[in-house]
Amino acid sequence: MKYLLWLLKAAIFFTLFAFALNNQQDATVHFFFGTQWRAPLVLVVLTAFSAGLAVGVLGMVPRWWRHRTAARRAQAATAVATPAPAQAASTANSTPPAPPPPPDLPSIHGI
Repeated sequence: MKYLLWLLKAAIFFTLFAFALNNQQDATVHFFFGTQWRAPLVLVVLTAFSAGLAVGVLGMVPRWWRHRTAARRAQAATAVATPAPAQAASTANSTPPAPPPPPDLPSIHGI
């Protein structure tokens, strides 16, 4: 499996390398107010991909922060809700805890 993964990585690398070698012609990108940028086509494609990746990551940062703070709050709530060791020993001799409720089924939207 490890060799198959290395073979896949090598195939992707050589495909991208061949793409770069086949697209060395100059391309002109026209911006606003008559500004233009001349660069090899592979560099233009790589720059556009990198810019799209950066915009996507920056668009997801607020959601990641919200999920992270929600996870911290949930972890703090479970830490507060757990009984102290002395209470846990006294409840261990009594009835076993009830099983957790089944998870809610996801709601189906759309169709």
